[in-house]
Amino acid sequence: MPVNYYIFLALALFCIGVIGVLTRRNAIIIFMCIELMLNAANLLLVAFSKLQTHSSPLPTAGSDAQIFVFFIMVVAAAEVSVGLAIIVMMYRNTHSVDVNFLNRLKN
Repeated sequence: MPVNYYIFLALALFCIGVIGVLTRRNAIIIFMCIELMLNAANLLLVAFSKLQTHSSPLPTAGSDAQIFVFFIMVVAAAEVSVGLAIIVMMYRNTHSVDVNFLNRLKN
């Protein structure tokens, strides 16, 4: 499968994530859209590492990007746990997950 397909899919996923972050008010949906953008970046890294593996005679030539993707997934898992804990605490205190309501709490 050509790398162009992977690039198009990652671009579509990233654009959906950006649109979701910019247009939604629900903190959980914004959080999911950020995760979607991270996964689009992961898809590109794996696709380009596959491309580098096929063009290089070295057997370990694409493993750097795959290791980087693994660390991104670990950080994303930590982000999910901390972010969901913050959202749950916000809901317990305000009974809302609306981001605009948080702006009113500053004043």
